[in-house]
Amino acid sequence: MPDPAATNSPGSPEAQTDFIRDRIRADLAAGKVRQIQTRFPPEPNGYLHIGHAKAITLSFAVAEEFGGKCNLRMDDTNPEKEAQEYVDAIQEDVRWLGFEWDQMVYASDYFGQLFAWAEQLIEKGLAYVEDQNAEQMAKGRGTVRTPGTNSPFRDRSVAENLDLFRRMKAGEFGDGEKVLRAKIDMAHSNLNLRDPAMYRVRNLHHQRTGDEWCIYPMYDWAHGQSDSIEGVTHSLCTLEFEHHRPLYDWFCESLGIHHPQQIEFARLNVEYMLTSKRKLLRLVEEKHVDGWDDPRMPTIRGLRRRGVPAEALVAFCKHVGVAKVNGTHELSLLEYFTRDWLNSRTWRRMAVIDPIQLIIENWPKNDDGTPHVEWKDVKNNPQDEDAGTRAVPITGKLWIDRDDFMEEPPKKFFRLGPDREVRLRFGYAVKCVSYDKDDDGRITTVRCTYDPESKNGKTSDGRKIKGVIHWVSQEHALEADTHLFEPLFAEADPASFDGDEFASILRPDSRRIVKAMCEPSLKDAKGGDAFQFERVGYFYCDPKTSEQGSPVFHRTVTLKDTWKKQQGK
Repeated sequence: MPDPAATNSPGSPEAQTDFIRDRIRADLAAGKVRQIQTRFPPEPNGYLHIGHAKAITLSFAVAEEFGGKCNLRMDDTNPEKEAQEYVDAIQEDVRWLGFEWDQMVYASDYFGQLFAWAEQLIEKGLAYVEDQNAEQMAKGRGTVRTPGTNSPFRDRSVAENLDLFRRMKAGEFGDGEKVLRAKIDMAHSNLNLRDPAMYRVRNLHHQRTGDEWCIYPMYDWAHGQSDSIEGVTHSLCTLEFEHHRPLYDWFCESLGIHHPQQIEFARLNVEYMLTSKRKLLRLVEEKHVDGWDDPRMPTIRGLRRRGVPAEALVAFCKHVGVAKVNGTHELSLLEYFTRDWLNSRTWRRMAVIDPIQLIIENWPKNDDGTPHVEWKDVKNNPQDEDAGTRAVPITGKLWIDRDDFMEEPPKKFFRLGPDREVRLRFGYAVKCVSYDKDDDGRITTVRCTYDPESKNGKTSDGRKIKGVIHWVSQEHALEADTHLFEPLFAEADPASFDGDEFASILRPDSRRIVKAMCEPSLKDAKGGDAFQFERVGYFYCDPKTSEQGSPVFHRTVTLKDTWKKQQGK
């Protein structure tokens, strides 16, 4: 496995190489650019997901590595689907990942300049006003095998086009009644250059510009020109925009303005995760999940609420790097980076997820007949001496995990069974002398004796004890809701399913809520605290549902990669 610490370090530009950084080095060496300027341009119509985390990491990291700048730009050109709540959430998510932009800008900041440039193209005979509806335009566009056909309105005069375009802006036409199209080539092999739409009439209130505009620019028109206005040197996009690059170039060249270099890279795909906004919205609307921040969601908000550290997510994104071909990364790799970051930074605690009681029959009593309580001073994190210690009580009645006892244990089962001996974590050696069952045959109680001479990890007669189990004092236990997660989908490639099949591959057991018995120090857990529950996994105190003295824990990741073992991989 990779070294997360090394992967997460920005390093020097010379220390990292890929086709994007190589291109930047070449442009700097040739004097094509003096200072690198990148941008991250999300549309504020939803919440960011893990795929965006890669794009964010790349754009900001490249700027940092080469001493440049990176803007955060809201591509707010479609007021029908956009809202301020998404603008706020995007800013919060970018900052949570550890990045800070040079400028916060909006595509709507440039509406006036975009309109003026559109008029320039009309004046050059490179744009015209279209009267056909969307269906007619789509039909006239042709196919990959057949050329398109010219619009009957393609040869309007410059004067007529300018007049109609200005009347579009003035609000004289209804939605879809007029469209401004670029005049390129209806027989071009790239369908994106077959007279693409630049503006459409949409009589909608915009969250920033109000009712000032009733025409809004299309993405392909606004995107490149916004890059140009901001002085972007390298416009980093995912591969789906590769076939749009010739149009990006055509607009910049036709206007004679600053021409950024668009470079495409493979999007981030992870097993068992979706990055389609449409399908993620369906999960929310059909209530398959509890919202955009459901810990099973691949949104940055969901990952954050699950307890995935920002540093681990960024390290993962840097490690997978950039490629020219789409691929899928294993979920276990993200889990690896998550475990590695949490391991050295989280406090240890004991919690029993599926409890049965263990009674130590020879446990001493105090002089007044009350059960004796012994307090253990235990390190919060054995890898961090500065993390301090906490007191853990041990008594004669404990909770242990059901999996730590078997009636008929196999030879290499180094935990409790009839007449078998184990060591209690931080405690004594105990030996099973009997056990009780309920009417259904399930174990309810394990009865043991303990060796008082085994307090310091040794036995009086020198016998070796291989097994160690964790426990919680019944008298002092905190009962807490614990959410245990598995992948939301049963198939590794959920994006390949749609329609009814899409819902059929959802796992009914992707979340289990169980009552865990926790050591008493967890009563002080606050929302946002992360812990390693010894022998169980890494858990995160949910800020949304936890209350003082009543924490709710989400399992971020298990201690080992158990998922693939369950799948027989």
